[in-house]
Amino acid sequence: MLTDLGEAELAEYESVQTAPDDFDDFWSSTLSGSRAAAVAAGSRLLVEPVDTGLTTVEVFDVTFPGFGGQGIKAWLRVPARAEGPLPAVVQYVGYGGGRGRAWENLFWASAGFAHLHMDTRGQGSTWSVGATGDPDGSTGPQIPGVMTRGIESREGYYYRRLITDAVLAVDAARTLPQVDPERIGVVGGSQGGGLALAVAALAEGVTAGAFTTPFLCDYPRAIRITDAHPYKEIAQYLAVHRDRLGEVMETLRYFDGVNFARRAHVPAWFSAAMMDPITPPSTIAGAHKAYAGDSALHLWPFNGHEAGGPDEDALVLAFLASHLRG
Repeated sequence: MLTDLGEAELAEYESVQTAPDDFDDFWSSTLSGSRAAAVAAGSRLLVEPVDTGLTTVEVFDVTFPGFGGQGIKAWLRVPARAEGPLPAVVQYVGYGGGRGRAWENLFWASAGFAHLHMDTRGQGSTWSVGATGDPDGSTGPQIPGVMTRGIESREGYYYRRLITDAVLAVDAARTLPQVDPERIGVVGGSQGGGLALAVAALAEGVTAGAFTTPFLCDYPRAIRITDAHPYKEIAQYLAVHRDRLGEVMETLRYFDGVNFARRAHVPAWFSAAMMDPITPPSTIAGAHKAYAGDSALHLWPFNGHEAGGPDEDALVLAFLASHLRG
């Protein structure tokens, strides 16, 4: 069943979310602080080949400095025997998942791209395995999951660390010899789509972005119109911590995809599914409406959170190939 506004209403919808006055300064200092911490700690990019038994794709185990210089895992997959720096896709993972196994997710490398698949700190135990912890995890009250981890403040909120990791994954990709630093796309679905959108706004060297059913967008609406998790975690938290609504909503202003969209200019693909209860289509439409660069919103009228599945993969491939292949 339809879960949200109709197509005509989506075209007109605008989010009421606003950015704090120090939004840009907050993110600039967060990123510069983590880069400086990596230098001070001597953290560096590590790349080790992995024997997977595959013959058409080469895989490398990557560790790069993320938030606070902490080591973040990723897989680098490239076509076997590829010559010269390749256009690259940096991919982020949906809620609860991790980078998976080395021999999974061969789509982008099989299409001729260098594929850096970032792990997700503190997740990777729900539907796909991960290998990165969250050593700075808040010890304050939270609903199970990560949506309310550290939500008492912008400095301690979980997504400050994860978004920083995602931006610094692009930094890492640009230094890899297999990657052409002038041709990098960012992609992801659900939570991964929300991360890719933030990265499109914050990272240097991004050429294009594809955000499929992006999560983490338009919090003022999202947490009120869906009863599905993960947004429900925030509603459950506020149902108990009734006195913290103001501070929670203030924290979320720094992490809302709508505010990142207003600062992103690279060509972008958005998608939403009209029967999606997890990322309601209006929340995505709000981010798309706010997007500062050229973008398109593709609607899937009879799909839920899976959106276009393999059919969307083909469309996103064509979109990114048009921007990343010389």
